[in-house]
Amino acid sequence: MTEIFAAAPCPSYRLIPSRFPPIGLFDTVATAADAQAVMELAGWTNDRLVADRLHRLPEYHWVYGRPNSSVIMAAFLHTAADGMRFNGPELGAWYASKEIETAAAEVGHHLRREAIARDVPGMSRTYRAYSAKLVGEDYRDIRGLKGDHPDLYRPDSYAAGQRFGEQVRSEGKAGIIFDSVRRRGGTNMVAFIPPQVTNVMQTDHFEISVEARARAINVRRLHL
Repeated sequence: MTEIFAAAPCPSYRLIPSRFPPIGLFDTVATAADAQAVMELAGWTNDRLVADRLHRLPEYHWVYGRPNSSVIMAAFLHTAADGMRFNGPELGAWYASKEIETAAAEVGHHLRREAIARDVPGMSRTYRAYSAKLVGEDYRDIRGLKGDHPDLYRPDSYAAGQRFGEQVRSEGKAGIIFDSVRRRGGTNMVAFIPPQVTNVMQTDHFEISVEARARAINVRRLHL
């Protein structure tokens, strides 16, 4: 594969279920020791998986002392049991989209999968949006390569994508820019270096609703 690198589009958008409240424990601590104490106080390190992930994350990659530090750290320390498209279960990453519509399509897809798994006709969930600037000029850019590397874009398996993503992470690169599988023309990014996720700001709230047997994703901006 030809290696092409680029800067991530800015701003980027990420949607997080509102049932996970933003807890700013890391926002005001000043040292790594303080951050460790905060994690212990919050019970994060009582979870073996979270503790293991923390040890895989170099201390100089810990984020603290700035707004929404906890939101960033949570993305790396709390991740899906089987991993995601470009990261395995051992360590999370920060996924975001160039367009808020793409971010909604991504979470809507997973919400529909949850509805199918629960055997319910549909589901609705409230999300809060974050904008961020992803710093770095060395994001592996695989946009437009679905035809050449369909294994990285498979809708039903993350196996090849995880191997590729973890290789990119091990090389110390900032992350990956890729085409959205869930929204035609959409662009996604995954960032592997927590301190390079900057200017994180909470923006709007959305209610996203799906039906288990229909493709439509209904998005409603909430005025809270």
